[in-house]
Amino acid sequence: MKFVDSAKIYVKAGNGGNGCMSFRREKYVPKGGPDGGDGGRGGHVFLKAHRQMSTLLDFRYRKHYEAQRGVHGQGAKKNGKMGKDIVIPVPCGTVVRNTETGNLIADLTEDGEELLVARGGKGGKGNPHFASSTHQAPRYAEPGGKGESLEIELELKLIADVGLVGFPNAGKSTLISAMSAAKPKIADYPFTTLVPNLGIVQYRNYNSFVMADIPGIIEGAAEGKGLGLQFLKHIERTQVLAVLVSADSEDIAGEYALLLKEMEKFDPQMLHKPRVLLITKMDIVPEGFSCPAFGDDVRVLQVSSITGLGLEELKDALWEKIEPSRDVSQECKTESE
Repeated sequence: MKFVDSAKIYVKAGNGGNGCMSFRREKYVPKGGPDGGDGGRGGHVFLKAHRQMSTLLDFRYRKHYEAQRGVHGQGAKKNGKMGKDIVIPVPCGTVVRNTETGNLIADLTEDGEELLVARGGKGGKGNPHFASSTHQAPRYAEPGGKGESLEIELELKLIADVGLVGFPNAGKSTLISAMSAAKPKIADYPFTTLVPNLGIVQYRNYNSFVMADIPGIIEGAAEGKGLGLQFLKHIERTQVLAVLVSADSEDIAGEYALLLKEMEKFDPQMLHKPRVLLITKMDIVPEGFSCPAFGDDVRVLQVSSITGLGLEELKDALWEKIEPSRDVSQECKTESE
């Protein structure tokens, strides 16, 4: 399935049905009063988050959504039916903005979360509503209201516990395939990964966490070079960052510093996330390899996705940083309930 993480669509709620101007006409009732029915409300337009969806691809082929208008009122005080609502499914993690103003409308992160994005027009009132003691035969009925319409921008930001960050060929795709059932494309050349990949990592005691592999970062990624700007946003939501540097790098410390610099330029808050530094490809470590010192504030792990070296220790280290945020999230959810 092709990965698409942005789209613009036009949504139009249904207009309300018109109220009816009618008078009762029956045998032996020569002066029947007004009996026009009300018009039905126009259909609303909703967005609904679905965890089964993983891309905005559908919106590349359909860009216009319009809900049904309300049915007009009829005589004999028959009210018109409401127009049918439209519910548009989107992936969890979809950010919704008003295209014209750029204002954030909502951030849909929970499965089943709904957003009323365009409200249907009110149904018009029939002429009985305008009768009074001095005006008993009103020849006026209210027209239906206009349904709201707007163009919205949808932007998908993946929701994962761990985000893998590194230069091209740092071993991100190999790592995620070794730790989960994800099967990204793997080859020995830069930019093998062209779209983000998600993998579910099974942990002890029936726990699990989601890992995201994004295309490799290059210097200047925060300004849009390479694929960085397009995909750095997908690690904004992650709880933990795993920064990967290959053991055969000529300057491990320099690469690590450069990756942090690019993330900071894109969003300074990224550097406040818990993170670990992974020295990858230890199965091909050059002779005389010596890992540079990074200080006590940086957790450094040496791993090999081919031999499995350090992978269990890596799971423990990641879970140690993920679990506190899971507990806080659960507490907040319990309090809200």
